[in-house]
Amino acid sequence: MARTVFCEKLKKDLPGMQFKPWQTALGQRIYDHVSQDAWKMWTEHFKMIMNEYRLAGGSADANKVLFEQAEKFFFGGDNAAPPPDFKAPPA
Repeated sequence: MARTVFCEKLKKDLPGMQFKPWQTALGQRIYDHVSQDAWKMWTEHFKMIMNEYRLAGGSADANKVLFEQAEKFFFGGDNAAPPPDFKAPPA
């Protein structure tokens, strides 16, 4: 049986994460308060951040930016804005 959480991002009860994404306090907070659906949304946002900021995966600088952005994305309301130079792809 899937566990249910009140998702802070989507503001409703949904199936929770099946794993803790990081072994940090933020990872625990995400596990406790973020749904699987919101995590899927994050993976798309994460790709955009990696590309737009031109981050090298696994580097200390990349992790710092990603953790800050994850905090904003899940718990900061609408504060998870794209980078200043971001141009959305044509529809």
